Amino acid sequence: MKKLLTMLFGIVALCGLLFFTSHQLSESQGSVTTKNTLNLFNWGDYIDPVLIKKFEKETGYHVQYETFDSNEAMYTKIKQGGTSYDLAIPSDYMIEKMRKAHLLLPIDRSKLTNFKNLDPLFLHKSFDEENRYSVPYFWGTLGIIYNDRKVQANEMQHWQDLWNPKWRDSLMLVDSARDIMGMALISQGHSVNTTNTAEMVAAQKKLDQLSGNVKAIVADEIKLYMIQNEAPIAVTWSGEASEMLAGNSHLHYVVPNEGGNLWFDNMVIPKTAKNKKAAYAFMNFMLRPQNAAQNAEYVGYATPNKAAKQLLPASVRNDRQFYPPESTIKKLEVYADLGATKVEEYNDLFLKFKMYRQ
Repeated sequence: MKKLLTMLFGIVALCGLLFFTSHQLSESQGSVTTKNTLNLFNWGDYIDPVLIKKFEKETGYHVQYETFDSNEAMYTKIKQGGTSYDLAIPSDYMIEKMRKAHLLLPIDRSKLTNFKNLDPLFLHKSFDEENRYSVPYFWGTLGIIYNDRKVQANEMQHWQDLWNPKWRDSLMLVDSARDIMGMALISQGHSVNTTNTAEMVAAQKKLDQLSGNVKAIVADEIKLYMIQNEAPIAVTWSGEASEMLAGNSHLHYVVPNEGGNLWFDNMVIPKTAKNKKAAYAFMNFMLRPQNAAQNAEYVGYATPNKAAKQLLPASVRNDRQFYPPESTIKKLEVYADLGATKVEEYNDLFLKFKMYRQ
């Protein structure tokens, strides 16, 4: 009996030792992931890798960098909570959606000593009016890109110019329901955020009238096609346009002054964040003018950092293609989160247009 009790006590002691060792190992691993690591969730190729190395060297944090290819994919992963991201960089309408779903932590502005470098023109937008949950990272526009070998500058300044019969089989459109429906709505004097079904249907009918001019509706391929002179005109985003212009000196980008989309990608702290201290350190780092300017030159998008803009080459900061005048910016609209039902309606109408072309 004593032998049996001794054996039982030995087993209990061994189990206790194993539990203690496992707990210590878990604590040790936790300190590596939580205390010393920043889990960053961002778009692909959306930051200069040199800046990540610089941040790690300055702060001692290790950056665990993970990418997403759509706002919806990012939203789903954060909502599921499998990974505790400390910082994410979603777009405007998705920030509004995440805020409504209680997926974001409020930002303590007192910890952002470099927030003052941001241009007030890009703060207090409809998706986060007090910037309580988000800090601007990049901004841009939707516009028209044209090739001066085939198109004169005065022929392509307004959305309505796209409907000219002269451009039959000449136009490439980015495959995005809100953007293409939006340009049609603007051309008819309506908001890109309308929820009026009659206005939305009228925009789809107008797009049907454009179908003869449309050569293709594509995604990332649009950049290569335009650089290689496959089409003389395209509708795309400013950041994509900057890459195209860099690859073909005959290309030009126009933001129609009657209105259109103004988009933002902002830094946010998900509610599951484990290392808020690292998140604030990274935001302050990216808000430093030198770092923001370096990032803007690498990525090619417009910086909302007023101090950083002054550090950019004059040819960049004075380029109205990508830094349009304030009078134009004030006419641009940020996409609102319209809710699942209306978003589906936009998608269905856009799909009808695409099917009409076939």
